[in-house]
Amino acid sequence: IEGLIADSVARVEQGAQLVNDTGTTMEAILRDVTEVTVIMKQIATASEEQSKGISQVGVAITQMDGVTQQNASLVEQVSAAAAALERQTEELQRSVQKFRLTA
Repeated sequence: IEGLIADSVARVEQGAQLVNDTGTTMEAILRDVTEVTVIMKQIATASEEQSKGISQVGVAITQMDGVTQQNASLVEQVSAAAAALERQTEELQRSVQKFRLTA
């Protein structure tokens, strides 16, 4: 009987040690899960900030496109105005030649 009791006590002690080891392992897993959760939140925050940055770049590109189109339109207007001025200058020169006085 003493042998059985000693064997039972040894098995209970082994079981208790296994329970302690399991508890320690579970605590380590919980710490790791908490750490992974923190990292995932940081990644989510960084992704959100990058998304906002990309959106701002898109808006800036759209604005630049608008300004470029306005500039192209202004260049066309200036070119047309320069051509009109050139025609007026030629007409004015012809008109002035009619009024040349001889000395």
